[in-house]
Amino acid sequence: MSTPLSSRMGSIDALRGLTVAAMLLVNNPGDWSHVYAPLLHAEWHGFTPTDLIFPLFLFIAGVSMAFSLAPRAIDPAARPALSRTLLQRALRILIAGALLHVLAWWLFELPAYRLWGVLQRIALCVAVVGLLAIHTRQRTQWGVLWGLLLGYAALLLGADTLAPWLNPVSQVDTALFAPFLYKYDAITKLGHDPEGLLSSAGAIATTLLGLLAGRWLRAGSLGALAGLALALLGAGLLLAPMLPFNKNLWTPSYVLWSGGLSIAALLLAHLLIDRMGWPAIGRRFGVNAIAAYLGSSVMALVLISSGAWAAWYALLLSALPTAPMLASLLCAAGFVAFWWVVVWVLDRRRVYFKI
Repeated sequence: MSTPLSSRMGSIDALRGLTVAAMLLVNNPGDWSHVYAPLLHAEWHGFTPTDLIFPLFLFIAGVSMAFSLAPRAIDPAARPALSRTLLQRALRILIAGALLHVLAWWLFELPAYRLWGVLQRIALCVAVVGLLAIHTRQRTQWGVLWGLLLGYAALLLGADTLAPWLNPVSQVDTALFAPFLYKYDAITKLGHDPEGLLSSAGAIATTLLGLLAGRWLRAGSLGALAGLALALLGAGLLLAPMLPFNKNLWTPSYVLWSGGLSIAALLLAHLLIDRMGWPAIGRRFGVNAIAAYLGSSVMALVLISSGAWAAWYALLLSALPTAPMLASLLCAAGFVAFWWVVVWVLDRRRVYFKI
């Protein structure tokens, strides 16, 4: 049965919030040498639960645009103002990411400033997909999605290697942006950035998939969404032997696989929260998502650079001397709990920071 939905749904805020909380958890262990394997990204090819977090966030960003932008863009007269507001927000997110990296560069006396990053990628994806949501029809959006996936797949499949440093994604980023990358070796002149330019094609495809899934959710087409999830999972598995899952490169197989899982998560959250009335756990993180991520990142940088983070981990480790991984996890969990209190207080006071 299809039941059109137009109002804001708690499941979207809840799922966005859970991804932000998960980001804080996996990005802030007590000690990077003692982390449970599922809480680490795959070293190169492969897929762990942690590899779902960022694509799920971008997917939900796309879903949100299906509810916030697409309905208002039906009126052609509203599109210029919507586009300006969208691009201004994307620019603010971009500037926030740039300033965050200035702080990291200054606190840790890094050899070079990093141009690309998580917030910069979010800004790019929001701008591109938002403009598509405002100015194009659904058929065009599907065409852009498959064009991105097929074009990017052709580029990667035609490469001599997908090995670290030597793959075409890293080579393009190095040629354009060295040494301002996540990793750069001045001796070999090789570099890599997991949020670089070329791999953003895959990230944009993930966000666009969220927009299209959000349109179907808004129309109440749950059966079609379930079928799409299964189709994407199957396609991802079929493509993986030729083009492995790889978050660093954001490969098309990774887009398909993570996209199928993201749709499944969206459907589950919608059924439990919107249809069955379960509590929207994570909503408070979700309604202050970018602010919580940015604020927690600044706090983490200051704590780490001052030595307070290491002292906090050492205290937990002294209580659990035979379980360093558990101590490391509790350190991260404590950080998440602190920020849960922050967003809870903000929500109670109806304070919502919009970047």
